[in-house]
Amino acid sequence: MKTYNVAILGATGAVGQEMLKILNERKFPIKELHLLASKRSVGKRITVNEKEYIVEETTADSFDNIDIVLGAAENDIAKKYLPIAVEKGAIVVDNSSAYRLDKDVPLIIPEVNPQDIKKHHGIIANPNCATIIALVALQPLHAYAKAKRMVVSTYQAVSGAGVKGIMELQQQLAALAHGKEVEIQTFQHQIAYNLIPQIGSFDENGYSSEEMKMQNEGRKILNSPELAVNCTCVRVPILRSHSESIMVEFEQPIDVEKARELLANAKGVKLVDDPKSNQYPMPLDTTDQDLVYVGRIRKDISTQANALSFWCCGDQVRKGAATNAVQIAELLIEEL
Repeated sequence: MKTYNVAILGATGAVGQEMLKILNERKFPIKELHLLASKRSVGKRITVNEKEYIVEETTADSFDNIDIVLGAAENDIAKKYLPIAVEKGAIVVDNSSAYRLDKDVPLIIPEVNPQDIKKHHGIIANPNCATIIALVALQPLHAYAKAKRMVVSTYQAVSGAGVKGIMELQQQLAALAHGKEVEIQTFQHQIAYNLIPQIGSFDENGYSSEEMKMQNEGRKILNSPELAVNCTCVRVPILRSHSESIMVEFEQPIDVEKARELLANAKGVKLVDDPKSNQYPMPLDTTDQDLVYVGRIRKDISTQANALSFWCCGDQVRKGAATNAVQIAELLIEEL
């Protein structure tokens, strides 16, 4: 079997560390693995499956003889280093939003548009976590009846803000349990026992940057430039799994039973839809695994159009970020 020299850019963050874990889990064919981060993390040791890795400082020379780069760094770092990696012959799978809407960069969810990977010019973008979770659930329905309008509310875990987000929730819960004041640094407001209807900055129409990703990325991934999406994104005091309430209006007729049949046989999906027995997707059940759970499927009674509503949950760190990136890399080596 051919093996590859792989680098993880931003290896000390939540997504970078999860990428390392998933590369091991999925037995990705690695020859050499380099963990890259900022100067302050140099020498840090990360252990996965009883194997120890040492973090290296990211420089322009870090990408010499690298075949595949998994990007898990912020936009500014991605823009600085990933073009250098491509110049040196590497192919990049980037989790930042730096290149997602670039017309020359494919935006890939392996269960949705794997064919688009062939369009890359050195960089392949990993979509936003909420977009991945929504579109894995939507894809089998879209392929059957073609979605034309979506109304989405997301309930997004603190892991979406990285390690700092997870730590802030845990620290605030501990402080409140001991009657102490909470410290607010990562989020706009206290997140413990609270919901914050803001993820990202607001535009002139009152929509946040996170909310617009669902429409802009969804149109690109589904190759549906007219897809209309109205999205509200909410940060919730959950550690890892995002949940989403989705209403979809379709061009063609589709009923609840057909939707269940399609989802029961869809890649990357687990149908959990038995409300009478209190069975439906929940964040606790979907944490630390890679399937998107879908349930609460019902006809939308607010319109006479071909419309369904459903609820889905998925692990933001894994399928919403790290696993999707590694799956893209797996598709990539099939093409190499």
